[in-house]
Amino acid sequence: MKIVSIVGARPQFIKSAPLSREIRKKYEEILIHTGQHYDYEMSKIFFDELGIPEPDYNLEVGSGTHGYQTGEMLKKLEDVLIKENPGIALVYGDTNSTLAGALASVKLHIKLGHIEAGLRSHDKKMPEEINRVLTDHISDYLFCPTKTSVENLKKEGIRNGVYLVGDVMYDSLIYNIKIAEKKSEILKKLELNKKDYLLLTIHRAENTDNIENLVKILNSLSKIDEKVIFPVHPRTRNVIEKYKIKISDNIVLIEPLSYLDFIKLEKYAKKILTDSGGMQKEAYILKVPCITLRDRTEWIETIEDGWNVLVSRDENKIIDAVKNFNPKNKQRNVYGNGKASENIAKILKESCDVSCLGGELHE
Repeated sequence: MKIVSIVGARPQFIKSAPLSREIRKKYEEILIHTGQHYDYEMSKIFFDELGIPEPDYNLEVGSGTHGYQTGEMLKKLEDVLIKENPGIALVYGDTNSTLAGALASVKLHIKLGHIEAGLRSHDKKMPEEINRVLTDHISDYLFCPTKTSVENLKKEGIRNGVYLVGDVMYDSLIYNIKIAEKKSEILKKLELNKKDYLLLTIHRAENTDNIENLVKILNSLSKIDEKVIFPVHPRTRNVIEKYKIKISDNIVLIEPLSYLDFIKLEKYAKKILTDSGGMQKEAYILKVPCITLRDRTEWIETIEDGWNVLVSRDENKIIDAVKNFNPKNKQRNVYGNGKASENIAKILKESCDVSCLGGELHE
């Protein structure tokens, strides 16, 4: 059987790497890169570093408004899917690539699997929330990373084809952090000592399209006596340059990093400040306190266990968290045992063997 995997953004490259290794043991995989992230630092370097095979197709869609980008992907994906005629299409996470891949597949009656199904922030102002909800409701396979994500689907009436498999990003992080420890020289390159800096990322539309929010965050961090390392997403850099936003001397802007460099920087950060969903989870797994620059999160387990705190763009909350947020709580094993990719590949094989796609809830 032929399986198509559709990716387009940095987190999806990371998630697809361990699953691709498992899929290719049994099946032919066709890898489609939508081109949503097209800078080398945001795209090709991840394929090179994670050992992901070169994409069979690069649609080179590039940037644009949500409607334009999703529409262009949908048109180009349809052509590829008609040509390849796969048995199953797999989409990852919650980006425009996810939604476009899902829509293109189901309209061609191709069975659809959603990796990282069931996540909810319950904030429909987030484009990612719209993408993940719509994708879940048209998927045949819903591969959930946590028990919470399974429960979210139940509340929406989705029970068939739901599988609790663990988290593929956890698989990737555990596999690659050992490699990063040996290969990455990022601390030396940036002249950093372990646990002597904060790590900052900002890329969500709520913090980049709203200039006031971005300025609030950066102004807050200018008032603390800590070195802040800030790998700048291209979208964020464009906003900073366009509006000539002043950056404090304690905030060190650097270019986007490779995955190995980035996770090593995460591991040895004193604290992490981010609006990224994936980084909240990575911080939790690496036992680094996480300060989330959002009002809500889809990764509520990190909040419940006390390793993540929501501060929005509130200056007082940001400064207080940097100074005083020092979690000591024990962590639960919420993201599985590092075998999510194996679990997904096994489910796909069993389903295909009996020609039955989507069944009862399996935990």
